[in-house]
Amino acid sequence: MSSGLFDKTTNALATSLAMRQLRHNVTSSNIANAETPGYQAKKLDFEGALQRALDTDGAKGLSTSNSEHFAVGGTSISKTRPDIYEDPEGQVNNDGNTVDVEKEMSALSENAVMYKAALQLINKKMAALKYAASEGR
Repeated sequence: MSSGLFDKTTNALATSLAMRQLRHNVTSSNIANAETPGYQAKKLDFEGALQRALDTDGAKGLSTSNSEHFAVGGTSISKTRPDIYEDPEGQVNNDGNTVDVEKEMSALSENAVMYKAALQLINKKMAALKYAASEGR
């Protein structure tokens, strides 16, 4: 998606859609394993990674002097990867499972709404491009 045809917003929305799909998969997996003894609920965080990729705080001009240093500033949106980890806020049940089904169902619904919103924004941007390409005809 690094084509000159798409702007930073379109690329960010496309990355957001991919991450929301991944969040859906992680959340669905948590729900599916709600009765699995010892299962540790997973959590996915991509908002921070997306923000760093977009360089919203203007740190893109910073660089590292060594490849082993932590990256600062923006990275390519297409290379943005979410953090997936065990949910530290999960309450352990008697069988060692940390899935809260109500919380997961709520997260699934919220994610679906955000996915649809991003999809609608991409559709509007594509419609505007189509209109511009056809010179308004």
